[in-house]
Amino acid sequence: MADLNLSASPSSGGKTPRPSASMGGSTGTPKLRMSPAGDHSPISRTAGAIIGVVSVVALALAIFLSNPSAPTTSGTGTASGTTASSVTPTGHTTRVSVGVEGMAFTPGHIEVPVGDRLIVDFTNSGDQRHDLVFETGVSSGSLAAGETKELDLGVISGDVEGWCSLPGHREMGMTLHVQATGASSSGASSSSGASASGGHAGHNHGQDTTGGPATATELTDYAASIDARDPVLPAATNETERHYTFTVTEQTTNVTDTLTRQTWTFNGDAPGPILRGHIGDTFHITLVNNGTMSHSLDFHAGLVAPDNVMHSIEPGQSLEYTFVAKNAGIWLYHCSTAPMSMHIANGMFGAVIIDPTDLDKVDHEYVMVASELYLGADGQPADASLLSALQPNAMAFNGVPFQYKAHPIQIKTNERVRVWVMDAGPNLATTFHVVGTQFDTVWREGAYVIHGGGSGGGWGQVLSLGAAEGGFVEFTPLEAGHYAFVNHALSLAEKGQTGVFEVTD
Repeated sequence: MADLNLSASPSSGGKTPRPSASMGGSTGTPKLRMSPAGDHSPISRTAGAIIGVVSVVALALAIFLSNPSAPTTSGTGTASGTTASSVTPTGHTTRVSVGVEGMAFTPGHIEVPVGDRLIVDFTNSGDQRHDLVFETGVSSGSLAAGETKELDLGVISGDVEGWCSLPGHREMGMTLHVQATGASSSGASSSSGASASGGHAGHNHGQDTTGGPATATELTDYAASIDARDPVLPAATNETERHYTFTVTEQTTNVTDTLTRQTWTFNGDAPGPILRGHIGDTFHITLVNNGTMSHSLDFHAGLVAPDNVMHSIEPGQSLEYTFVAKNAGIWLYHCSTAPMSMHIANGMFGAVIIDPTDLDKVDHEYVMVASELYLGADGQPADASLLSALQPNAMAFNGVPFQYKAHPIQIKTNERVRVWVMDAGPNLATTFHVVGTQFDTVWREGAYVIHGGGSGGGWGQVLSLGAAEGGFVEFTPLEAGHYAFVNHALSLAEKGQTGVFEVTD
């Protein structure tokens, strides 16, 4: 008799071994009776044919069962592309619980030893429907708040990316990175690389590049951990000759607890100093370049020939920039060294407010300078490709995304509020809106659109500004509560251009 061995190796990742295809004992070795040599009877020919078919099927089954790369299916998810024949299963299972906080997975980064089987217990602990899908095809399906699903990713051989596939959720930062630890450099990424479902290679900090290297939750948490920039705008003083020194510095600043970016600033902060004066005042600015590259200044508040004062100066040099404020407005200033968009995006901007002669009295005055962040790799300046594509991955009022959401601005009911707004860009528009109230006064680019209420009892809802435009709005909250203020281009608000007025009686 001939023996044909169909015993199967244990399935990968510590799963229960598949039953062996035994046909005559517990050893897993079937015994198939062969016809005597030279027997050509119909019966023997039929037996031979059957034996041949069985042999082919048995060989195919043996190959399938001995291949640890074969996709496996569980009742909670399907693993595909996470294993490789070169990876030896450890027989150990790593089990991780993943939840939702805001618009982020917690944790957003998982480390798993190569060769371990990974099971993710996903609970939608958020306040709306979410799912969790991996580039290998494993998916939780859409889960309502509070629902749980077990996902079996099989044996891990390389890094794997996951995300929420509901429209817009991934872009808001709902990504999950599985890092395979102990993998060689040649096998450090998933064999699937990218898939039709949207996988990407080359991620920064475990985040999907479409959502940027920092999530809204990470940006908000960092803003809560630092002091907010004071948004209060002091009244203009009485002097008519105003002297300032602007020192250019280049430094690395935090965006989140784990992500930094290179910034170029005037006096170490972005935006730079907010200046204020009256029509007829003379401003004397000394620019000192303590950076490592050329920098310059352009004050929109001045009427001067660019040739004289807007040229770039080298590191270690200084420049005197003088102008007379002839007209009212909230005016942008910025570095004018090419490419200007990069210098502005890295923090070289600010505002000068020259009061109109007919300003009404208010209880509070604030200033909001809107700007865009094009976050790249850790410690690097703005991402030039995102900048040229006009695709910021974070937004800010006064330099830090979400800072006035983390630190609401305090006012009282029935107090009159004026908010000056400057859109520093460098590219996108701002439509400033305060939720829950209306503007009886809107002043934009040198003129009142509405002053104390419009004709026929009309009031305003937004102050619409293009890049480099400015103005102010006035309003009076009537009831206690939390009044969000936003760029009503809402996708930009959701990237950080939002805050809160906390109104109490």
